Amino acid sequence: MEMPIAAHDIDYAENLLAEGELETAAVLLEELASEAGEYADTACIATDARQWFSFSSPFEYLAYRRVERDPRELSQVEAPFDRLYADLAYIYIQRHEYESARDALKQAVRWNPMNCAHRLNLAEVFRALGDTQEWAALSASVLDRATTPQALARAFANLGQYFLAGENLTAAEGCRRAAIRACDADAAATALATQLDKEHPELGELSDEVVNKQLEEHGIGTGANAEIAVCLLMCATDAATEGDRNEATRLTLLARDLVGAPACEALIRLIRESDAELAHEREGAAAGQRAASAESDDDAVTDAAPAVPAGSASSDSVDSKDGE
Repeated sequence: MEMPIAAHDIDYAENLLAEGELETAAVLLEELASEAGEYADTACIATDARQWFSFSSPFEYLAYRRVERDPRELSQVEAPFDRLYADLAYIYIQRHEYESARDALKQAVRWNPMNCAHRLNLAEVFRALGDTQEWAALSASVLDRATTPQALARAFANLGQYFLAGENLTAAEGCRRAAIRACDADAAATALATQLDKEHPELGELSDEVVNKQLEEHGIGTGANAEIAVCLLMCATDAATEGDRNEATRLTLLARDLVGAPACEALIRLIRESDAELAHEREGAAAGQRAASAESDDDAVTDAAPAVPAGSASSDSVDSKDGE
């Protein structure tokens, strides 16, 4: 079955949204979503060996491999299905049709599980629907996948509000500090900080060790996932090798902003050392193969050389001359 939609179809719908043509875009996007659903049900059937995604970059593919550790073959669909469903969800949210928005954003996350904007938007829809457990769970899932300080800060701020509502003030303070460390300009992070400073100023006296321990007991880290930074830097190295300096710089800056300059530099050194070690191992293996090949060739030459028997023509010739 041929792919029924293309990226330019979604681009056109997004242009309509940008121009305020909400209803026209809605008709187009719902039609595209219907066609995409029929195609997926026929051509993108998940199995134990294979799954289909619409990642937007090689980085997302690599990050999914390292974070999710999915052993299946990952196949890329030709159209950005996740953008299609995210655009449709935007329309539903504008209409306050939150159940429809929830379903559309679930599809967006399914097609691109590494896009944290989809996860955070879905979290907010669940919150609007009164499901704070899903709101918190989705926010927590962003911590392992965030590629920007803003997404990381928003996720921590959400969790801080969740813990505050549950009167777990120590965990809320831990999230406040993590959110501010990630991005002190994020609106959700500053709102949480302002609220806690006003309502519970005593929390500021708690040590980082105490608040971080409380987060750890809930299975929550205190910063970005280093695996994401490693993936960014690995893709930056690939981009530099291919001569794309702009992309290499962009990815490196993302990693630096995410984990900080010192940690980023340490990861770069680690990646370079790992690459050098791998190159050395490959060189050694290649040298061993060449040596084995050369030895095999020598043996072949030795085996192929004709042996001179005792009664050969040359000895017979000498004997014949002596006899004359």
